[in-house]
Amino acid sequence: MSHHHDPNQPFSIPQIRFIPEKLKPWLVILFIIVFNCTGGVYLAAVSEMVGSTQLLQEDIMMAGYASLVGMALFFAIMFRLKWAVRPKTAMGSCIPVLIAANLICMHSSSVPVLVGVSLVAGFFRMWAIYECNSTIQLWITPKRDMAIWFCYIYLMVNTTIQFTGIGVLTFSIWSSWEYMHWFIIAALLVIWLIVIICYKGISIMPRLPLLGIDWIGMLLWGATAMSILFICVYGEHYDWWQSDHICFATSFGLAALGLNLYRATFLRHPYISLQIFKMPIVWKCVAIILVMDLLLAPSHICEHALMEGVLGYDHANVMTLNWISIIGVIMGILFTWQTFARRKWTYQNMLVIAFSCFAFYLAYFYFRIDYNIPKESLYMPVIARSAGYVMVAVMMLTANTRLPFPFIFLHGLSFQNMFSAALAAPIGNAIVGRALKVIMTRNTMLLSQNMDTVTLSTIRTPMSELYGMVQAQSLMESMKEVYGLLLFVAILCLVILMVRYSSFRPIRVIEPTYRFIYNFCKKEVFARLRVRRVKQ
Repeated sequence: MSHHHDPNQPFSIPQIRFIPEKLKPWLVILFIIVFNCTGGVYLAAVSEMVGSTQLLQEDIMMAGYASLVGMALFFAIMFRLKWAVRPKTAMGSCIPVLIAANLICMHSSSVPVLVGVSLVAGFFRMWAIYECNSTIQLWITPKRDMAIWFCYIYLMVNTTIQFTGIGVLTFSIWSSWEYMHWFIIAALLVIWLIVIICYKGISIMPRLPLLGIDWIGMLLWGATAMSILFICVYGEHYDWWQSDHICFATSFGLAALGLNLYRATFLRHPYISLQIFKMPIVWKCVAIILVMDLLLAPSHICEHALMEGVLGYDHANVMTLNWISIIGVIMGILFTWQTFARRKWTYQNMLVIAFSCFAFYLAYFYFRIDYNIPKESLYMPVIARSAGYVMVAVMMLTANTRLPFPFIFLHGLSFQNMFSAALAAPIGNAIVGRALKVIMTRNTMLLSQNMDTVTLSTIRTPMSELYGMVQAQSLMESMKEVYGLLLFVAILCLVILMVRYSSFRPIRVIEPTYRFIYNFCKKEVFARLRVRRVKQ
């Protein structure tokens, strides 16, 4: 964080030395890119890890999403950690944890270990990213305009996610997926050395102790999120609620949620305040995020099945879609920055444009999908869905600025990120995956109903090849049907958005200064100390 709050004065980063002032922000951005590329298990390496570690695909997915749960848990206390720990100490704590997490994820085949390590790594990964981002916030937006700030955040997050996938697939093609971990470990060691040499052990403001934080509430919210994640990831594998595993996870998650909500009724500072549940903006944002991830679930369920299972493309060809997705993210961010952040277009207009992108993506696949579709024909829908996703993501985060700063805003941000980063995609994937399986079972029965013994005796095609043809045709027809159903949902959402008028614009989205937030936290800490003295 810079000393200078006056936009007329030059930006500076006083806690970094020996480096020219103009290069410091770019060095911090390089740190952010590396931190964004780490955090435990890589979801892009699912197929390679399944083959080399003898784990289930669901095990790898569970560990990967656990990292995102850890990231979401960080937001509720990020300002408190900012005032309690100096930047050099924070960076020096996060980097070794992330290095250890990469080493463990490379060599461990224990599912509880992978999930637990990824959960912890996600928390420390977000802490390191926040330390870097808070350092250059005034460089990105001197006026602290959160609409502009969130455009930068999602540009960094989504592009690095795609680059990470490209890196994992590249290392997998050349040698092995473990080399991605070694590459990130080497980069983290370089950053650690720079932090030791170039960072000063100073803090802009006096430190505040970590008093009054509901650590038990943090664990209970994490347990609730992990239970939902377990149900969505393993539901199809264990046949949903016919299994004792899913029933136990449901009971455990409901118990953790109920206990958490009960504790929040009498605690002075619960981890997630009950006040956010009384504010309609929180529920609207969560609902829009869930619908968006439901509409985009075919990008995880159907696209890879189409390219690898039907069209027969290898990893190198699948990797090209990541580059196209990066183009879509950049186009979406630039459009959102110009229209939403700078020109202050309404939320309604932006949502209509974003959901139009989703409708185009779904309609394109519904009408164009076949056995001979060229890879280049997939570029436009991939760009559309990537651009629409970042538009909605930036808008939903910006909408949270209508919540009171700092704590209610942080609680709403943490609750929303729990869904947008960790839970919405698994929920959407579980619903669409289940629908695809049911539809495919029905279509397979319809396609094979005339294949009796007499009919098969007149066909020279081997039975295994004939069965494969039936499965491929059933998969193709089922994917078209899923795309059609989701297209209907997207059109319905567009009609609702067009009929419902809203004049809200991102015009009051300025974040308070860090000194204001510090003074607010200071009052809360002193109030907590007074309560302790009275009790003693």
